[in-house]
Amino acid sequence: MMSATIPRQERLEARVTAEQKELLQRAAALEGRTLTDFVVRSIQHAAEQTIRRHEELVLNASESQAFVDALLNPPAPNQALRDAAEHFRRTIPSA
Repeated sequence: MMSATIPRQERLEARVTAEQKELLQRAAALEGRTLTDFVVRSIQHAAEQTIRRHEELVLNASESQAFVDALLNPPAPNQALRDAAEHFRRTIPSA
């Protein structure tokens, strides 16, 4: 989370409708914040949630079991994987 002691040096601009601005101003007022503070904190929270959704893998019990089974008992490499490994070795000799 952003610290209040770090000076803000970057600028972000957005065009909104009059209705959107009024809505944002009303929400900011209800929380006792400035419009800028409300918008910055809201978009930061939304960005963090979006990143978290895309970076976390949530599995149910059967999916978790299948994942662990695949790690503990991986299948033998098929021909396509063997070909890819050979291609990699030829292409990247230092590997």
